[in-house]
Amino acid sequence: MSGLSEQRLLVASHIVPWSKDKANRLNPSNGLCLSAIHDKAFDKGLITLTDDFKIVVSEELKRKDEPFVREVLLPLNGRMIEPPERFAPQAEFIAWHRKELFVDNQK
Repeated sequence: MSGLSEQRLLVASHIVPWSKDKANRLNPSNGLCLSAIHDKAFDKGLITLTDDFKIVVSEELKRKDEPFVREVLLPLNGRMIEPPERFAPQAEFIAWHRKELFVDNQK
């Protein structure tokens, strides 16, 4: 998502949070490799993915008038994530994230 290759700034992020699905805590298809900032935005439901792995930025972020949001997060909207070499994210986990965590669905 970020194009960042510096491994020390990347984290293994759960799609369905660790606390919400004990059975899939270690399932590699319940994970994404994200930068720390993208991980936090994903965990807080400020960004999510479509079933075909396009990034969706929340309306809440789109309304922010902050340089960092405009320059780093908003350009992600509609972009495809780089597919992993192995263990593609499962569609059911992505759908869960969109429905349960994405802030645009929490109104």
